[in-house]
Order: sequence, then structure tokens, then C-alpha cells
Amino acid sequence: MQMKDVTVLFDEQQIRERISQIGRQINADYGGQEVLVVGILKGAFIFMADLVRELELPVKIDFLQVSSYGKATISSGEIHIKKKLDDAIEGKHVLIVEDIIDTGITLSRICEILQTRNPASLKICCLLDKPSRRQVTTIRPDYVGFSIDDHFVVGWGLDYDQQYRQLPVVGILDPSVYTK
Repeated sequence: MQMKDVTVLFDEQQIRERISQIGRQINADYGGQEVLVVGILKGAFIFMADLVRELELPVKIDFLQVSSYGKATISSGEIHIKKKLDDAIEGKHVLIVEDIIDTGITLSRICEILQTRNPASLKICCLLDKPSRRQVTTIRPDYVGFSIDDHFVVGWGLDYDQQYRQLPVVGILDPSVYTK
């Protein structure tokens, strides 16, 4: 495993406890209504899987795949949609699940696109929020696992160059890995 390159920020127990708390909040907020949970690939898949197991309401699942980082550590600001939603979302309660919200540029564009499809509601859930980097101030997640400072983090689905996703923690990646 690649733990030698990572300083643990949140361990597995902390993450699981927080996901359980978020699940209870979502259950209460939706009051048994069906929710379409839309995961943003690839980073959100582990968090999303853990989250939907906590939901005690009717759930449908779909995914969007967008790219704005490539092999960089900073978003390019341009998004490329690689996988669209399979079904219409009109009249549905949609919960976007994201691994991390950084500048908000990518998520803002996703929300703009989804709003044009007339969902009954559109909410955002993220494992990590990095508010100090926010460039789009209208992006405010409804459910947040943890707010973090401006670090490049990996694990629990978050990656650097398609690596580190499998780590059972969220940790700060040693800059020597990506500044070579």
C-alpha cells in the first residue's frame, strides 16, 4: 500500500461515523421520499457506496463522469462530460454525491446542467469540502463529511493520477509525489 506517501487526516473509524451521521440526516430530510443519488465518477464511488448503505428510503443510483483535473493537482476549470445520466431526472429528488468540493467550478457547471432538466430538488453531498479554495460562492453543499484546509488529499476514492483511491483513510499526499 502507498501509506508511506500519506499523512492521515481522517482514519477509517472517523469517516465511517461521519457517513453514518450524514445518512441519518438525509433520511430525516427526505422523509421516506425516493431519491436519485448521482455519484460523480470516479472519486465519489467509495463514499457513495458507503452513504447509500446508510439510507433507509427508496434510492435509485446513477453516475456522471466528468473531468477537470487530468493528471494535474489543480482543476483546469473546464469540464468534460465522459458519462451522462442514464435516465431523465424531471420531477425527481436528486442528490449529487461528490468526493471533494474545491473551487466549485466543476460542480457549479454540473448543477447548471442538471437544473435545466427540472428536478423536484437538487442537493449536494460531499465527503470533503475545501471552502478556502472556493471560486464559485453559490456552491454550498447541503451535506458535508469534513471541511478541510487547502491540502492535496487522497484516499477513500480520491486519487492522484489514478492512484491512492483504495486507501482506507483520507490523507495529505506528500508533495514530493506530485512535484517530481
